[in-house]
Amino acid sequence: MSIDTTDRRLIEATQSGLPLVPEPYAAIAAGLGLDESEVMQRLQAMQDSGVIRRIAVAPNHYALGMVANGMTVWDVEDAVALNLGAQIGTLDFVSHCYLRPRALPDWPYNLFAMVHGKTRDEVATKRAEIRALLGDALRSDDILYSTRILKKTGLRLGKG
Repeated sequence: MSIDTTDRRLIEATQSGLPLVPEPYAAIAAGLGLDESEVMQRLQAMQDSGVIRRIAVAPNHYALGMVANGMTVWDVEDAVALNLGAQIGTLDFVSHCYLRPRALPDWPYNLFAMVHGKTRDEVATKRAEIRALLGDALRSDDILYSTRILKKTGLRLGKG
């Protein structure tokens, strides 16, 4: 997949969010010297090709009271980790789910899933649901709670 200079400019103009105006695509188009229909067509083409995943509202979970946020980490049998990770990724309370290499001998975990809740008890209940899903493939697990946000954004393209 590749993008042209105009697509890149369009991503740079929108990657921090759409302008909160009655016609955001027209505003973006005006800023880039394009017409609104071209902006919408290019965004749709980039979404269709997978260059961008979606255009959506990104709620601030802290402002919504979801202040207990834990990265659950799991040591799961490698032979089933991909399949089980995909199942965990479908849980509505999991916002991120990854497979990563272990850092043995100190770090045995290969599956990571971010879980959000209003309290640590709520997160613990969700963690128990994941534990049950993993079943006999689970060897050990832990949770790392966030204590402070230092930065939180999606990927940002630099000026190219």
